Amino acid sequence: MLYNFDEIIDRRNTGSLKWHYSDDTIALWVADMDFRAAQPILKTIERVGQHGVLGYTRPTEALYESIINWHGNRYGLALNKQHILFSPGVVPSLALMMRIFTEVGDAVLVNDPIYAPFMTKVGDNGRQLILSALKEGEGRYQLDLADIEAKIVAHKVKLFLLCNPHNPGGRVWTVDELESLLLICKKHDVAIVSDEIHQDLTLSGHEFIPFLGLAKDYEHKVVSITSMTKTFNVAGIKGSMIFAKDEALIEKISQQQRLSDEHDLNLFAYEVMRSAYEQGDEWLAQALTYIEANIDLVCDFLAQHLPDIRVMRPEASYLIWLDCSAYAQDDQTLYDQLRAARVELSAGIQYGNEGQFKMRLNVACPQALLIEGLNRIHAAFNDIKS
Repeated sequence: MLYNFDEIIDRRNTGSLKWHYSDDTIALWVADMDFRAAQPILKTIERVGQHGVLGYTRPTEALYESIINWHGNRYGLALNKQHILFSPGVVPSLALMMRIFTEVGDAVLVNDPIYAPFMTKVGDNGRQLILSALKEGEGRYQLDLADIEAKIVAHKVKLFLLCNPHNPGGRVWTVDELESLLLICKKHDVAIVSDEIHQDLTLSGHEFIPFLGLAKDYEHKVVSITSMTKTFNVAGIKGSMIFAKDEALIEKISQQQRLSDEHDLNLFAYEVMRSAYEQGDEWLAQALTYIEANIDLVCDFLAQHLPDIRVMRPEASYLIWLDCSAYAQDDQTLYDQLRAARVELSAGIQYGNEGQFKMRLNVACPQALLIEGLNRIHAAFNDIKS
């Protein structure tokens, strides 16, 4: 089936978080796509509704098989049913992992910049937040392994939260980088939780490596968390997965989930997850092709019209990290200037101190909307220069 990603769907007045405006502002911020979901997913939702009985539901053998096949065929990650737990979302799972691997007051290490809940959930759960700034070189981020190890030793870090692929920088960490990180964490007995929600959005020329697949003799200290929601643009249907291979660790996580009754999903989430993994690959392939064309469009447009913006081209996802320091007086003014031009991006400063004077641009939208948004960005920055 050929999908039409140029279709503009009006999302205003639907309760949409992304399109919350009363005017014609172009939304290029929060990480969901403006594309219609895959037809098999929509048909599944319709089928479930037409059945007419929406009762208590548990995961089926077919669902487990779809998850196992997807991750095995795409990434060589060998899973079985006992390795898989369900969770309402990746962010709740981040909080859960702090209760699994740390105590109140323990140090948790994350990179800077990073998806904001990595930082906020550490503090919310009474843990000590330790930051390790990523190094920037040749237009992409790199792990500062020496700094990571120094911070682990100095603060007696118990848990490292990894974002793989990285949000907001779009890095797909290589085998060498991940193995080096694993060696450091093993040396100092640090647990690793890898958020891999952007794994399926890895772009051409890059290879996603699931962290759990590298941890063969350290599986009691490694957990991966992921979801179909980013991949298939179904974030409004809550649902994610927790992968762990150590039997005692899986049991500990399961027991902790049951304390707050966060161990199962709703009927629609289970059915959509299975449908996506069984029949969503054609939609995903077309979506990624369209997204890469939009990334090219942004890079070309900015190089021609706003060459002082430094673009970090993503290796995964539909999010582009922009260094707008040539135009910035301060972060709030930068954000406000764009909003005044009726275009919204995500303010980089929310991702940590390394996000100062940066913005995150979402290109997962029809090209016509993206072009209009870019024209408004151009106008806003011309006003700043003048």
